[in-house]
Amino acid sequence: MPDTRPSCVLLADRHHGLTEGVRGLLTAAFGTVAMVADEASLVEMASRIRPDVAVVDLSLARDSGLGWLRALRQACPDVKVVVVSVHDEACIRRAAMEAGADAFELKRAIATDLLDVVEQVRGLGSGEPQ
Repeated sequence: MPDTRPSCVLLADRHHGLTEGVRGLLTAAFGTVAMVADEASLVEMASRIRPDVAVVDLSLARDSGLGWLRALRQACPDVKVVVVSVHDEACIRRAAMEAGADAFELKRAIATDLLDVVEQVRGLGSGEPQ
């Protein structure tokens, strides 16, 4: 039997101005867009709503670690995780992917690329996520 629940995305970023803009983009692709601003809320909300995709700022945690990604994976192993960041270094992208991200997107490219990346991780688009 096909999954008939509405699609849901969880957006996590400490910067409210950015999340409002990204929320507008994601509303076109998802029935529900939930927003949180810290790592504890990310894991709690994800456990509660079971989103299809989580779009999360790499710097969500104050300690700049990736513990939030591991905790999210433990709480919701099936969620597709797109990490967004201002950092363009290959080692940072690699660390996020090794920690369990499904895709990595630069914040400067969100307006043009985020929806395509989200569709790719959901298996709805063509090509490989970044």
